[in-house]
Amino acid sequence: MMIKLRRQSSLLLFLLGVCSLAPRLARGENWPQWRGPKGDGISQETDLPVTWSKTEKVAWRLPLPGPAGSTPVIWNDRIFLTSAGPAGDLLLLGVGTDGRELWKAKVTGGDRAVRGDEGNSASPSPATDGEHVWAFFANGVLACYDFNGHEVWKQNLQDRFGKFNIAFGLTSTPVLDGDRLYLQLLHSGASQVIALDKTTGQQIWKHDRKTDARAECEHSYASPTLYRDGQREFLLTHGCDYIIAHSLQDGHELWRCGGLNPKNSYNETLRFVASPVAAPGLIVVPSAKDGPVLGLSPDAKGDITTSSEGHVWTRSRNTPDVPSPLVVDGLVYLCRENGVLMCLDAETGKQYYQERAFSDRYRASPVYGDGKIYLTARGGVVTVVQAGKDFEILSSNDMQEPTSSSPAIAGGRIYLRTFEALYAIEK
Repeated sequence: MMIKLRRQSSLLLFLLGVCSLAPRLARGENWPQWRGPKGDGISQETDLPVTWSKTEKVAWRLPLPGPAGSTPVIWNDRIFLTSAGPAGDLLLLGVGTDGRELWKAKVTGGDRAVRGDEGNSASPSPATDGEHVWAFFANGVLACYDFNGHEVWKQNLQDRFGKFNIAFGLTSTPVLDGDRLYLQLLHSGASQVIALDKTTGQQIWKHDRKTDARAECEHSYASPTLYRDGQREFLLTHGCDYIIAHSLQDGHELWRCGGLNPKNSYNETLRFVASPVAAPGLIVVPSAKDGPVLGLSPDAKGDITTSSEGHVWTRSRNTPDVPSPLVVDGLVYLCRENGVLMCLDAETGKQYYQERAFSDRYRASPVYGDGKIYLTARGGVVTVVQAGKDFEILSSNDMQEPTSSSPAIAGGRIYLRTFEALYAIEK
């Protein structure tokens, strides 16, 4: 009788152990590309960590072969990230959510560091659909791999669409949507928007994007953005003085808005790095170098640069220069490059606060999860701010390693990629 009870007790403990693991597997939301499931920096995960350190609440730390500014992407038990490597190699890594490196592929070579420690050719983030992963590098190489690290196809976009003429490398991240990859190639050599078949890399359409930008303003480091609300859907490209909406069917222009680099005070060194963000009924458009921020309507038509049509609100200055905006629960969050966080009303543009989170350079974009905003500073400090109209810092967590990557959230964890390692942080 005692033996039977012990067996039943052991079985019960085993089942309880399995059940304790099940919630993470069941609830785990994927983070399939830069800025998350919907490309807006928002996670639906709950019960996320608020306080941690370089050693506390760290499920694991995986040293990486080199630095990069790209964000890791996660699908179920797999993590993918790009990295610089030795001898100028540019790599794609497959990692398990247990922290083990599963494979490492050299996709191309010719890495180039830019502006000292500001970036390199592994700055664009990968994307995955659960079966394959796509990686793009600043030298123009775009490749598709399966989950086991086998190359499916690879091509150099400079060979297909012309040599890139851009100061710091073409670091725009492609957008994966359905069976297509959307890219913006905006530089002094060309201004093109392209849709490729994700399974073959073949061109579906190419649109030549018209602009009157000049000098360095022809260069864009921003990434394309999708707008979709159930009634309308289109692609947004950002650069060369304009934000432009494009048809997903053939890329033709639906509407455009300039005024982001005013002609009466034209700055020939202005270039867009921060990408726009789309929320239902609103597109928040940053510019650069303390320029304007626009709140635009998805109902815009034609050129609305000098029109009030299509403009929900306008802020004449205080744009983020590198971090992209965040829109959550009717509030717009702008993290400026000096660590100042601004909160605006999404409907009116009214400012609720402007407060400094942490004094440092900011290159990562803010992300939201579990009622909190996560802000990552260049030196490795992650500040957690309570979402809402009142500014409240919940914690300041120092990873003590430089980083320019945006956090990724999946399976109850926050994944942080520094220049030295990949961290899994869990509560």
